[in-house]
Amino acid sequence: MPFVTNKELLNKAMEHGYAMGAFNINNMELIQGIVEAAKELDAPLILQVSKGARAYAGRTYIMKLAEAALADSNLPIAVHLDHGPDFELCKAVIDDGFTSVMIDGSHFDFKENMAVTKKVVDYAHPKGVAVEGELGKLMGMQFDEGEGGAVSKDAVYTDPDEAKEFAEKTKCDALAVAIGTSHGAYKFKATPKLDIARLKVIREKVKIPLVLHGASSVLQDYVRICNDNGAEIHGSQGVPEDQIKKAVKAGVQKVNIDTDLRLALTAGIRRSLKEDPKNFDPRNYLGPARDLVKEVVMRKIKLLGCDGKADLFR
Repeated sequence: MPFVTNKELLNKAMEHGYAMGAFNINNMELIQGIVEAAKELDAPLILQVSKGARAYAGRTYIMKLAEAALADSNLPIAVHLDHGPDFELCKAVIDDGFTSVMIDGSHFDFKENMAVTKKVVDYAHPKGVAVEGELGKLMGMQFDEGEGGAVSKDAVYTDPDEAKEFAEKTKCDALAVAIGTSHGAYKFKATPKLDIARLKVIREKVKIPLVLHGASSVLQDYVRICNDNGAEIHGSQGVPEDQIKKAVKAGVQKVNIDTDLRLALTAGIRRSLKEDPKNFDPRNYLGPARDLVKEVVMRKIKLLGCDGKADLFR
């Protein structure tokens, strides 16, 4: 089975009433944990690559790892650029073989955001590549730590009427919306609550799939493992899973998950090294970390309802 696009995956999710987990990848162990979970639950997959992950792993290595995931499974898989900051990077990854890209113009004003999104669409669509746009602004780091992305201290919620105009004029295939989610492990100071009423209005006006960024739940079991083994991740808080369920029911088709994967991988490594301080074999601490990533991904796949849905594409 060749790589598929986000458009194929998300339109099917919209048709059947579930959401896709979109999992960020940085290295082999993350990809292996994600793919093993999806294989066990027969779930389609979106493997997301950020600008920082591509720079870290290398453009050739990250694509070959995604190709290995495809070869190792009989699953529909999309390779997607997460938070593409400009047209140039979107073009580069399309030329590398990515099947979907996200152009993040949320740091521009409305007209400039539409213009850059339309430019990416005009390049991507003739090549059969899907495009995700973003309207509104989440709190937290808009791009990866260390990438130079600006930190937004104030959220700008998505306006439903602007969302309708944006989708219709840019012809993007999916739209990321801001309804109260946030990037990072320290998402909220108070009890988080998504603006589901706003989401429902957006869903009524926008006919393409909707996306939640910054939607990791910062699962406290894994935070505790980290902290019990030398980390200092205190006061962290994510989007409660019951809020994610409500968002899916209200019309979200793609939920981005990155922080929860990082926490699981770090928890496994820290616990293994503390339990055996003499251990210097990466296989002996990355293996257990990979198992925790698989555990988290299985939990997310079941939460979103995409388990067993790979069969819809066969």
